[in-house]
Amino acid sequence: MVPRRQDYGMKRTGGARSGSVINFRTTVNSGSVRRSSAVLPSVLTFLVIVASGGLLLMIEKGMLNSMETPPPRGSGKRLDFIRQVGKQSPAAVDVESQILQEIRNRTIRTMCSQKNMPHSIWSLSPLQRKTLLQHVLVNDQYHFLYCYVPKVACSNWKRVLKVLSGALESVDVNIKMNHQSDLLFLSSLKPEEIRYRLKHYFKFMFVREPMERLLSAYRNKFGEIQSYQKKYGVEIIKRYRKGYAKDASVTGDDVTFAEFVHYLLDEDVERMNEHWMPVYNLCQPCAMNYDFIGSHEHLESDAEFVLQRIGAPPYVHFPERQTWYKPVTTETLHYYLCSLPQKLLRELLPKYILDFSLFTYPLPNTTTEHCRH
Repeated sequence: MVPRRQDYGMKRTGGARSGSVINFRTTVNSGSVRRSSAVLPSVLTFLVIVASGGLLLMIEKGMLNSMETPPPRGSGKRLDFIRQVGKQSPAAVDVESQILQEIRNRTIRTMCSQKNMPHSIWSLSPLQRKTLLQHVLVNDQYHFLYCYVPKVACSNWKRVLKVLSGALESVDVNIKMNHQSDLLFLSSLKPEEIRYRLKHYFKFMFVREPMERLLSAYRNKFGEIQSYQKKYGVEIIKRYRKGYAKDASVTGDDVTFAEFVHYLLDEDVERMNEHWMPVYNLCQPCAMNYDFIGSHEHLESDAEFVLQRIGAPPYVHFPERQTWYKPVTTETLHYYLCSLPQKLLRELLPKYILDFSLFTYPLPNTTTEHCRH
């Protein structure tokens, strides 16, 4: 069962290991808070279950392949509220996090219980299983599995793993991250070794609002990384920009967001680059029974919870964001999505619909009235 978020208050003790006795303290003790946080998930979960049933039917019938996503209702204030949670008091953060975690857990259990969803990694196709196993990192000393998702603080989590294994002295060491060395991937183990760890280890992953993650990947890879500009940018411009199909001078460093979305529409989600592949396809939350799913919106508190849960020593902390980090603000995401032709956005959303629904993110609001502001 997924640990309750009231465990955030527990203190780490020196030299603790997985399975050690840890001191807990409840952050929020108000009876009214407990009652409201229990009633709200029940009501919202009922609504999510009703919606999920229709969604699963559409997935099973292949209806999402040709559907036009209807414009979302509401003002998008819920997502703005989620982004602001980190600025609230620890007690408020804890209550909100517990509610969101409970809703997410129940939604995943409900949707993943459907017959057409995978129920173990061995029921996945060879390609799906390969992708999953290549994204799950193993730590045998602290007994945990972490499915990393690019653009959801995975570089910092890899730093943490390297410190825990002794390969790195500190998470604050100023070195370029090597994403392959000194890391143990589940794909490198034998089937019986994989089964044992899936059964006995603490399993966690982190998620992010789908369009925010997508925009972060676009800005980083096509605005800063020359290798991506050459490998993907040149192809995208030649394929989707009129008059450039045979232009040898294309460098791929000026791909527009609309051109990038055009490219994604023609891509098979199971063969996408990991930086824009849906989280569902990367980590297969129905096939792997995760003990905890944290979010980018609550990164600091969720990361601290995981470190406490695995029994990490007190000197290991989650790294602070680098000074050069450029966050995707609400205003930036609003600008890019509202600048897209709405037909493109309606065609794009079905590719990421499981990320929206399973991890309880609202669809983006790009109605004319909303975008005008």
